[in-house]
Amino acid sequence: MRFPRLLAAVAGTAVALTTAATAPAAPAAAAPAPADRAAERPAVVGTRVIGTSVEGRDILAWHLGEPDRPDVPTVVLISTMHGNEPATRHILRSLRDGAPVVGVDLWVVPTYNPDGLAAGTRRNARGVDLNRNFPYRWADLDGNYESGSKAASEPETKAMMGFLADVRPDRLLSFHQPLHGVDTDTKRPRFARTVARHLGLPRKTFDCGGVCHGTMTGWFNDRFAGAALTVEYGAKPSRRRLRTVVPDQVLAVFDGYRSHLDWAQR
Repeated sequence: MRFPRLLAAVAGTAVALTTAATAPAAPAAAAPAPADRAAERPAVVGTRVIGTSVEGRDILAWHLGEPDRPDVPTVVLISTMHGNEPATRHILRSLRDGAPVVGVDLWVVPTYNPDGLAAGTRRNARGVDLNRNFPYRWADLDGNYESGSKAASEPETKAMMGFLADVRPDRLLSFHQPLHGVDTDTKRPRFARTVARHLGLPRKTFDCGGVCHGTMTGWFNDRFAGAALTVEYGAKPSRRRLRTVVPDQVLAVFDGYRSHLDWAQR
């Protein structure tokens, strides 16, 4: 008498399997859109696509801090202008993904050259060094420092120029590798000393072997009241340190600057 029950059980299982196989699958949960992911980050108060790369990749700026406070300075941090210098983007991503930032109106651009990052190359997808393409002391350079067909020929350059002209930061830090130091050639030497001290990096002169043609910091320092500064880490900095220690060091640079007047005096 056990066999009929067994057959009935098998038949029931078969029906269940058939039903499961023929029933419409439940719709998969949609992946969160970039705006949704931004909302999940407590430090982020806004995002902006400042432009697109040669290959159509978005160049994203993340807005942090306290933009509605008139008594705090505006700061922009930029990384990965050269695609083969990717390590310092972890500093900016940690700031973006960390706790809310106070005492500063802060923009971070972790990946300025997304095509170069994807290819692992210094230059963009057209083979242009973006840090030789800005319209300040631009020169027609070839080789590793290929400067483009003309000043501001690249979409990435135009995007950054438009973004900075709109934001007009009081201070700008451009993070690079592998020269391990803080540039002393800036409008605000005291600021350079402050950055070097807080980041634990030596002060150096990055003169490009003579004249730095078409650099972003040179262009910014020439056109705007604020001051831009190059910060170089080594070839292989500790990723853990960049993620956990350096973000706090960067924020400490701006601690105590509580007005635009204070910035102007430093």
